Amino acid sequence: MTYRDVASPQVLVWACTSVGARMPVAMAPLALVFLVRERPGGYALGAVLAAAYVIGEIVGAPVLGMRLPPERPRPQLAAGLATGALGFAGLGVFPDAPSLMLGAFAFLAGAAPAAATGGLRALLTELVPERAVAQALSTESMLNSVIWAVSPAAVAGLALQVAPHVPLLLAAALMAASVAGLWLLPAGWKVDDSAGGAWSGGSLPRLLLGAWPVYVTGAASLSLLGLAELVLPALLEQRGIPVGWSGPLLTGLAVGGGLGAFLYGVRTWPGLLRTRSVVLMCGTSVCVTLIALIPNTAGIATALAVGGLLQSGALVTRNLALRDALPPGALAAGYSVMYAAAGAGYAATGSLAGALLKVTVPSTAVLAGVALTLAMTGVGWWGEVRRARSSARGADAVVVPGCVVEGPAPGAEGAPIGGRCDAEGRL
Repeated sequence: MTYRDVASPQVLVWACTSVGARMPVAMAPLALVFLVRERPGGYALGAVLAAAYVIGEIVGAPVLGMRLPPERPRPQLAAGLATGALGFAGLGVFPDAPSLMLGAFAFLAGAAPAAATGGLRALLTELVPERAVAQALSTESMLNSVIWAVSPAAVAGLALQVAPHVPLLLAAALMAASVAGLWLLPAGWKVDDSAGGAWSGGSLPRLLLGAWPVYVTGAASLSLLGLAELVLPALLEQRGIPVGWSGPLLTGLAVGGGLGAFLYGVRTWPGLLRTRSVVLMCGTSVCVTLIALIPNTAGIATALAVGGLLQSGALVTRNLALRDALPPGALAAGYSVMYAAAGAGYAATGSLAGALLKVTVPSTAVLAGVALTLAMTGVGWWGEVRRARSSARGADAVVVPGCVVEGPAPGAEGAPIGGRCDAEGRL
């Protein structure tokens, strides 16, 4: 397996469009803090605005994602991105507006384009052959690592050297530019009804709800290192290490994530997706635990880099598992729900850490977050096992239009996702 099938002009166009749509998301929380930090109680207000933005994402992603029509999602994606750009522009043009107005702009900037992540991921998998989907998702993870590595430095540099509102104006310009990129990509993604691509019987919300174990482990995979990011400055202070090291250490985390995503796509790995996910999550948990215990900078840097490497692989397994759990027509909505679940998981562990920092030392807060994440991973794994067994019991032989599929139902882990019937009428 190689990345040759991913290296194409259209994937490059997708990458540029994705940068425009996603870099504002990575910039937003820190940019909102810098926007109001010079006001009385500015840091607290910045945290509230960042929370309003994240709540907007959590609300908007499932609501708008479930409304994306697979055959023609472009108008809705473009409208969402354009409205999000207006939200960012409002924050940048009216930086001295009342707090309530800034909160409304922040919510709009988070909610309106929230379905873009799921839609763009579905479009990416449309641009590559089925055999290269894992490489495509690994490429997406690498691109996200670059975006999240560059964004904090860009925000801090522009806010401190130019003006606090400039990062938000840049975010508005990038998101507006991504709208143009949509018209250079496919209008939608195929839904192969003959291969079980569409669903019959039952609503889309019910289908998405059935994939809940994947969302739980997906939320756990993102929230674990999010916890490390949020507590890192306080943890460095506890260790007597200059807080300025937090920037380079988080850059190492992003670099490790990019490398891990690349390595995951290089070959086919053994074991079921849920097993790989649990192994990678346990490895990441060990790394974050070491971050809480190691007293020196070099050790923390190594643990962060290795943790990022393992966590990016876990994220790719979750996206692949979602492709197995849902028919193609529901994937964009599923990716959007995953996005919302990841945001909720990040917020939950961040809130837990924030509450614990008031009553205990940072290292203990990190360990408590690890325990919560491992519990989420265990619940998700149990749900996936239960779902696979239920599918296997009820689908020893499943009839689909024109052929017979033996074994698990389409959508169960290990089941065929697409293809054509042979001369004997088998998939």
